[in-house]
Amino acid sequence: MTRIPSQTQHLEQLIKRSRFVARVMHLPSPETCSELLARHHDASASHHCWAYKCGALCRSNDDGEPGGSAGRPILAAITGQDFDQTLVVVQRWFGGIKLGVGGLVRAYGGSAAKCLHQTPSQPLISMARMRLQCRHEHIGIVHAACQAHQANVLSEDWLADQVNIEVELPRAQCATLSQQLCDASSGLIQIGAGAAPSAG
Repeated sequence: MTRIPSQTQHLEQLIKRSRFVARVMHLPSPETCSELLARHHDASASHHCWAYKCGALCRSNDDGEPGGSAGRPILAAITGQDFDQTLVVVQRWFGGIKLGVGGLVRAYGGSAAKCLHQTPSQPLISMARMRLQCRHEHIGIVHAACQAHQANVLSEDWLADQVNIEVELPRAQCATLSQQLCDASSGLIQIGAGAAPSAG
């Protein structure tokens, strides 16, 4: 089951005199990555290596470590534990002993994996949007059905003879909500797909 972090998690460990600090954060959209990286930047660290997975988008950065020795192992830890909408930053303070590429892979990937393992999480719920069109007298039916199926009303446009409504709800609830609205209005409530929901 795909999960997202429900809070920021922090883990620190010492590996051959180098200090590694890993942080797991919820990344609601790729556009927030720069802000999160800046917020947790520490100028005293030797390297700030990171990776994220947000839907189909995956990115990683070695920040001066040998290519593939930091960012990729961090990303592998994220995907290996089935996290999404997740940014992991692992900072290193060099302690004077070189770890070699294999040692770096184990240090960065291991720090990320341990931190992810300790991170409180919640299931990722796939959301969908629906557009409804109903008569004025059916608005009560729509509101009751939406409440029963965890659907949030995003907009209501009242016209002279109808109401246009857009709702967002868990994708798994779409079919049952549609059926309930159809049954309750004898098919008079029109249902269509809405715009794609934002990530999250």
